[in-house]
Amino acid sequence: MTKTNSGNFFEDFKLGQVISHATPRTVTSGDVALYTALYGSRFAVNSSAEFAKSIGMAAESFGHLAPVDDMLAFHVVFGKTVPDVSLNAVANLGYAAGRFGEPVYPGDTLTTTSTVIGLKENSNKQTGVVYVRSVGVNQLGEMVVEYVRWVMVKKRDPNAVIAEEKVPELPTAVAAADLIIPDGLRLAAYDDTLAGSSHRWADYAVGEKIDHVDGMTIEEAEHMMATRLWQNTAKVHFNQFTEGQGRFGRRLIYGGHIISLARALSFNGLGNAFKLVAINGGRHASPTFAGDTIHAWSEVLEKIEIPGRQDVGALRLRLVATKNQPCASFPFKKDDGKEFDPSVVLDFDITVLMPR
Repeated sequence: MTKTNSGNFFEDFKLGQVISHATPRTVTSGDVALYTALYGSRFAVNSSAEFAKSIGMAAESFGHLAPVDDMLAFHVVFGKTVPDVSLNAVANLGYAAGRFGEPVYPGDTLTTTSTVIGLKENSNKQTGVVYVRSVGVNQLGEMVVEYVRWVMVKKRDPNAVIAEEKVPELPTAVAAADLIIPDGLRLAAYDDTLAGSSHRWADYAVGEKIDHVDGMTIEEAEHMMATRLWQNTAKVHFNQFTEGQGRFGRRLIYGGHIISLARALSFNGLGNAFKLVAINGGRHASPTFAGDTIHAWSEVLEKIEIPGRQDVGALRLRLVATKNQPCASFPFKKDDGKEFDPSVVLDFDITVLMPR
């Protein structure tokens, strides 16, 4: 009897199944340094404990620390799910209904639980799509991030019969009333100069598009380091021996790596979008590989007022990442409007907080 884990195949999942994922992870200042080295994020609230303190987001219980980047928390929580959900994945297809809760600080320990909320076998009988709702909590049991994702997973036996199937209904966006504003957040002392941008919530208009101008080239060592850092064990990302014999002949870049690169690039034009509060939806439009250069642009989809708050508002944004294609022309859909432009690798719908 084998003692190793070969991962779950599509027929192993059941509707309503609850999976408690292994290996709790304590976030450290080393994770923060590596995150900065990998993505170059420059948002002041995550870079400076003093800045975080000035807006009520420093963690005094941990010795006056700045919160970690929201996507760092997402990666840690996501990585826990891979051995149980997507070890045998063909592709991670999309996200919805994501919310960020309690900020995460160095010293916090994160664990993840997932619930299977949908199953749909593909017509080829070789694969199926698994929908899971994953929830990451800190050592106090407080939710730090939750989201739905769906992933195409191989079947072990093409003839296996799937007992029950369901495609869940998912919201197009997280409702404004469900956005979580950090306790203690006060922006009266928010410093535009230190934050690196003079453009606040009122300066953005629905329909406005922003070319984030800069580009970052992905190196083989970087994406491999990131995959290991987040303890993401999916073969498609780290095993060249197996992937050399696969469809592309090389390792795929972890999709979250692209999200973090795009978010970091978005600083140039959205420098005051200091906190993610929702992942409304998103999909990885095409694969990326080492050597690709990532660019990004954003579109303002909605301006959201926070009830009872005059110091902070929210923007719902479409964040688009491209490979090997600058974004001055805002590439997105083909002329027929039905398929993505070949350069588009990420279509991500997020909600961010911004000072008013």
